[in-house]
Amino acid sequence: MTTLLWILLSTFLISLISFISVFTLAFSKQGLERIVLILVSLSAGGLLGGAFLHLIPEALEELSGTLEADASVTVFLYVIFGFCLFLIIEQFLHWHHDHHGEQCCKEERHLKSKKALSTLILVGDGVHNLLDGLVIAAAFVVSPATGIVTTLAVALHELPQEIGDFGVLVFSGLKRSKALFYNFLSGLTAVLGGFIGFMFAEQSESVAVYLLPIAAGGFIYLAASDLIPEIKHSESSIRMFLHVFVLIVGIALMYLMRLIEV
Repeated sequence: MTTLLWILLSTFLISLISFISVFTLAFSKQGLERIVLILVSLSAGGLLGGAFLHLIPEALEELSGTLEADASVTVFLYVIFGFCLFLIIEQFLHWHHDHHGEQCCKEERHLKSKKALSTLILVGDGVHNLLDGLVIAAAFVVSPATGIVTTLAVALHELPQEIGDFGVLVFSGLKRSKALFYNFLSGLTAVLGGFIGFMFAEQSESVAVYLLPIAAGGFIYLAASDLIPEIKHSESSIRMFLHVFVLIVGIALMYLMRLIEV
């Protein structure tokens, strides 16, 4: 299978995750919140594991054979750059992905209209998925194994995010069928991002190597800023330990993928 085909298939599968929201209709509001928080914990672990166990080591390995001095310092500078870049993008697009439906709605009530809310969510999600596509493309250009692991990390993050976005779209007044359709359309920007990333990286494979630590910085930011704070809101110590355990499971999953990769 060619690299481009891997990228297009992986990004399309990421787009299909938006339909996971269909299954949320079978759960009560309280039950759904518990499930989403479990997914948030798994997502945080997956992103941290993907960043520290795959993307950063891969970038260090790729640059270790170059003539560049202090390659490790360069890699971590790009990690910091990626962290700051995702912070700026999130603030610019007002992307705060709150996975508690009720709390999210309260925070968004200052918007002028529900229509503006749905537009904001769709645009923000579209840009987010575009970036996901770029990251996945860069990873596959480096190696198929790195691409698969990166796709898995992105998918884990998309699960709770898409459920949260679907809830906000329904709150904004859209019918459930339209909310699913529009959410899927915004998800297709991942395919576009994958194609653009492939064409860009093909011009210079070294570009893809530098995109890996930037993606790692973004993963760390999403886990530390958007996901882990949600876990800290646990109502009891038992649930808190459960969320920490699931977070560790997410990291362990990424470590297992690394063992298989090696």
